[in-house]
Amino acid sequence: MTTPITEVEAVLAARLAELTLALCRTASPTGAERALCDELERWGHSRGLPQQRVGNSLLIEGAKPLLLAGHLDTVPAYPGEGESRREGERVYGKGASDMKGGLAVILALLEDLPQAQRPFVVLYDREEGPYAENGLEHLFAAGLLPRATIAVCLEPTDNRLQLGCVGSLHATVRFRGQAAHSARPWEGSNAVHAAGALLTSLASAQPRAVEVDGLTYHEVTHVTRAAGGWARNVIPDLFELNLNHRFAPGVSLDQAVADVREIVGSTAEVEFSDLSPSGPTCAANPELQRLRAQGLAVEAKQAWTDVARFGVHGIDAINFGPGQPAQAHQRDEWCDVPALARAYLVLHAWLAR
Repeated sequence: MTTPITEVEAVLAARLAELTLALCRTASPTGAERALCDELERWGHSRGLPQQRVGNSLLIEGAKPLLLAGHLDTVPAYPGEGESRREGERVYGKGASDMKGGLAVILALLEDLPQAQRPFVVLYDREEGPYAENGLEHLFAAGLLPRATIAVCLEPTDNRLQLGCVGSLHATVRFRGQAAHSARPWEGSNAVHAAGALLTSLASAQPRAVEVDGLTYHEVTHVTRAAGGWARNVIPDLFELNLNHRFAPGVSLDQAVADVREIVGSTAEVEFSDLSPSGPTCAANPELQRLRAQGLAVEAKQAWTDVARFGVHGIDAINFGPGQPAQAHQRDEWCDVPALARAYLVLHAWLAR
């Protein structure tokens, strides 16, 4: 059930809903963010904001040593997905929750706050793609991001403070056999069958709970893709699995790689890709405590976000945004309209003090 909002919040929510809808109507799947970045660049110029464009990312200067971060890209639209629209208290559209609702909140704050209260803002591309291609990484490499006291990633958290994030790595696991006619399988060795023990073990494995700073993260390992076989009547000589492993804050990439090697054992080849570190909780950060003082719920972030990347570069970061986590990457994704107003009010109170 949606909590009732005041008349003032309703007016604010309607404004933010229109902003979110406008952002959703400009498609920006990963690798195709240019049109949206063009629009936002024009928007910033029309309001006299001090900004710098780097590729398809925008940097907007602020007076406070605080940073708001939002990614411009979305996952690709599903075939036949509905048009962006508002229905009642929901805005529907690709990226509405992840994270164009959060972008709308950032834009409204930039419009409303005087220069002395504005944070530094980074709007960047390619967050939904591979770790190394992320636009934020290129900005760090160029030395363009400030040493902020804290960064707030407006990922979908349903207006909860979600701390840290689980790390993520992908591994291609290859089982090899020998091809044969399927009528005479004893002349070969079935690579698909060779994966049976690993698949059975993964299917029965339970999430491993890990507590960090009083928050519980879950380490999980699952197959997300599988391919093998050349023809219906041929014993397959190769079977490949994509294994996605998620690991808790405090676990290094080296340890995560070792854990996956132990899970797979010696029966298959393992090739690692897209290694993304876990993110620290920064639970003692004073700015986080000021946000918590507004009565916000605090949770673990059971997903990967750029909180981890900020952590690698020595900047404390947290997740906080109006989108619903369960709506991220869904068909006909939506964002709750009153939640937009509440996110704005929380961040406005924090920045305007």
